[in-house]
Amino acid sequence: MTIRTVCVIGLGYIGLPTAAILAKSGVDVIGVDINTRAVDMINQGSVHIVEPGLDAVVRDVVVKGRLRANANVEPADAFIIAVPTPFKGENHEPDLSYIQAASEALAGVLKRGDLVVLESTSPVGTTEKLAAWLADMRPDLTFPHQSSDNADVCIAYCPERVLPGKVLEELISNDRIIGGLSDRCCVSAEQLYNLFVKGSCFSTNARTAEMAKLTENSFRDINIAFANELSMICQELEIDVWHLIDMANRHPRVNILQPGPGVGGHCIAVDPWFIVSKSPNEARLIRIAREVNDFKPEWVLERINNAIDSIVGVGRPIVVCYGLAFKADIDDLRESPALEIASRVSERTDIELYIVEPNVDCLPPSLQSAHLVDIDCIPSNVDLHVLLVDHREFKVMERPQGFVVDTRGVWR
Repeated sequence: MTIRTVCVIGLGYIGLPTAAILAKSGVDVIGVDINTRAVDMINQGSVHIVEPGLDAVVRDVVVKGRLRANANVEPADAFIIAVPTPFKGENHEPDLSYIQAASEALAGVLKRGDLVVLESTSPVGTTEKLAAWLADMRPDLTFPHQSSDNADVCIAYCPERVLPGKVLEELISNDRIIGGLSDRCCVSAEQLYNLFVKGSCFSTNARTAEMAKLTENSFRDINIAFANELSMICQELEIDVWHLIDMANRHPRVNILQPGPGVGGHCIAVDPWFIVSKSPNEARLIRIAREVNDFKPEWVLERINNAIDSIVGVGRPIVVCYGLAFKADIDDLRESPALEIASRVSERTDIELYIVEPNVDCLPPSLQSAHLVDIDCIPSNVDLHVLLVDHREFKVMERPQGFVVDTRGVWR
């Protein structure tokens, strides 16, 4: 197939960089999002998210006419779906409503020879559901589950696997797994990704590709849970966990990760639950690791509250929380344990709370009672400093005077 135009549905932390890189490779790209502010900003050559280098690439491809944004899906040769897939309810059931809405939005413009690629992290079987939804809406076309390699429309799953803060680099350099609903679907999708990917593309079936993405993030979640559990044990035993990990990692076959306030983001904090929801009786270790990491913010919050309660004779204590993003040097607050902790601290009416988050311009609704300040505007009489995210700006600071709760080991 010849790919001249690509439509990217969802212009968030994955969709927009993907659209920009595709446009930079010489393809005409239509970006689609229901966020009208994002659409307007992109069409003006600016961006609504923080990702190093993204603003310059977007500005360049918009000026050259290679990328434009819209609220509606338009005809194209290939479609990439990069919308959220959160979970819902106490049982962490996956919410596929965004993917279903995307399928409804693009169904009307599909034509024979088109390619549809799902990139959204999804539970096993979602790509097959996408094909079934499209087939129901377009009975005039055939799809892979109906006609295999002879289908009118090709459908594949290709999960993103990039690190926030290095998205533009890793979109190009990382290997990609392509899970087609037929052999021809794999070939068509590989053509699309070969337009900009310098890593290798490995073809498999859609279910394996879906499970590979979930497996990658569950592996990381389990390893982070081990580090977080160690930090809680070491606190009880009066051991410096970061020094302990440094010593243990001197073993040639040991590589323990660093603990933190919990696990956030739309991948590691969410994806393992997709496995648990499909195989609740078998996914025992995956569930326990998720529970350990979900509990860590509660443990940190208890330490903070104990520290506040120990401050006596100062009237209304002044508390500063450093960082809200789910990881360092980005503005992404999705599933952020730092945001959860700060929001819970802000519920206290007996403190004055300040937030230092250099990557956002305003506080979310859950923190409206707090004050967003720059580093150089922190009050001089702070009673408790709480480091939640190891942003580069905080790493170069000297350890503050007074009480400190450091969840990242920066000021120890």
